[in-house]
Amino acid sequence: MTTSTHSDLPVVRADSYLTLHYRIVIESGPAAGSAFIDTFEGRPATLQLSSGQWSPTMESPLIGHPEGDCFSYTLTPAQAYGDRNPELIQRVTRNMLNEYTEPDTVFTPGDMVEFSAPNGGRYSGVLKEINDETALFDFNHPLAGLTLRVDIDLLGVL
Repeated sequence: MTTSTHSDLPVVRADSYLTLHYRIVIESGPAAGSAFIDTFEGRPATLQLSSGQWSPTMESPLIGHPEGDCFSYTLTPAQAYGDRNPELIQRVTRNMLNEYTEPDTVFTPGDMVEFSAPNGGRYSGVLKEINDETALFDFNHPLAGLTLRVDIDLLGVL
């Protein structure tokens, strides 16, 4: 009978395909301590490294870890989703909002609203406030400006 050593296990490379459980925990700001996403209670996730699913700075701490490893790492705002950009908080007219969203859409502050832009692109923003004439949106990523902890359980490495 042979025993497996740590060196026999596949190790994460820059092009690896992973099966993993992960949790992204907000470490700063008003929601500190809460999980933004958590797959530990459900089905594991899959992740193809270097495919754009995660940013390179989120992927790089995975490199070199063997299959079966459980670990955590912390990302500063700059390493995760960037700092909050005040230029991405924008006011739009109600006419423009109505023109580029589905008819009869009801808007409530706090909603994530997706709409088409004049150039054909799609944009999502969190509605901050709305009145009869304008609506104020925050187009920053919801995790921008926050320090994050990422908890990993590497189930499989291909």
